[in-house]
Amino acid sequence: MSTILKTVAIISAMTGILAYLLSLANKTIGNYGEKKLTINKEHELTVDGGDTLLGALIDQEIFIPSACGGKGSCGYCKVKVIEGGGPFLPTEAGYVNKQEQAEGVRLSCQLKVKNDITIEIPEELFNVKQYDFDIEFMNDVTPKIRHLKAKLPEGNEIHFKAGQYAQILAPKYKGSREEVYRAYSIASSPSEKTSLEFFIGYIPNGVCTTYIHHHLKKHDKLTIVGPYGDFYYHEGDRPMVMVAIGTGMAPIMSILLYMRDHKIDRKATFYFGARTIEDLYMIDELTELTKELPNFTLKTCLSQPTESCNWTGEVGRVTDLIKKYLEDGPESEAYLCGSPKMIDSVTPLLKEKGIPEDRIFYDKFE
Repeated sequence: MSTILKTVAIISAMTGILAYLLSLANKTIGNYGEKKLTINKEHELTVDGGDTLLGALIDQEIFIPSACGGKGSCGYCKVKVIEGGGPFLPTEAGYVNKQEQAEGVRLSCQLKVKNDITIEIPEELFNVKQYDFDIEFMNDVTPKIRHLKAKLPEGNEIHFKAGQYAQILAPKYKGSREEVYRAYSIASSPSEKTSLEFFIGYIPNGVCTTYIHHHLKKHDKLTIVGPYGDFYYHEGDRPMVMVAIGTGMAPIMSILLYMRDHKIDRKATFYFGARTIEDLYMIDELTELTKELPNFTLKTCLSQPTESCNWTGEVGRVTDLIKKYLEDGPESEAYLCGSPKMIDSVTPLLKEKGIPEDRIFYDKFE
């Protein structure tokens, strides 16, 4: 017994010494002092050296997209480094291609600020803020998709473009020992400046979707950062082709509500696909929009209808709908939202129908 106790004591002592040395290293070797961070040649900030660039920006309340919490596994937090970034790191290679490397693009979560550093970021990121919302309602619109509405405290507003997204923070909970951010498209109208709505699909073992579907309750607080994204409604008078499956409806709904609120009378056709009738959601709301927007048409289809669906509509995929109904391609512009597989199958078809690539806007849900 005494031998076991001695062994335990020795291991404990060694662990303590190691922890002390690591702490000392962080305070000495990893301490680079204060550094100057210059952004877009205009904004000069003083940050703590040794922190990651992503962490330094967050400390200054500048929120770069990052879905993985700074682990280098999502590739969202790219910034252009003009000088002071140091050597390119192996942990960045899987997410920054050769052309981007030549242009100075880096992963801000991997790059540590060891020198004065100059970077460029999209100017709109200065408008991104972190908000604490209250959950106003939640409703399961399909067995796997939850519709939630989050409201800001009185006196606060958020401004975004129809089609953009925000990042939701899932806090630590039983089964998840870390905080993570995940990106979700906003489903509400930009006219609603005090609340946001989302359609959140459940992914088994997904940290954020598990939190939202199984732990989040009405009146809970929810941290949301945004808005983000270069997918949004483009002003004009061209016919609009909208294509989505699943939760890809969210940004399309936001665009349609924006058009309703601003009485925009453009021709718009929404091709929406689902597997079975229970996956075809928000149809009453979309049908109502066809009445409020005279030039809006809804086209739906089921790819795997069962006998219990009693489905008398179109059968197939959204590509089948497009092949059958899209006629004025050369004059149109397209908005696509969904999985990479869906986007990659629809894009060539739209090109065949005459829509130029520079008028095909999409948001891939990874």
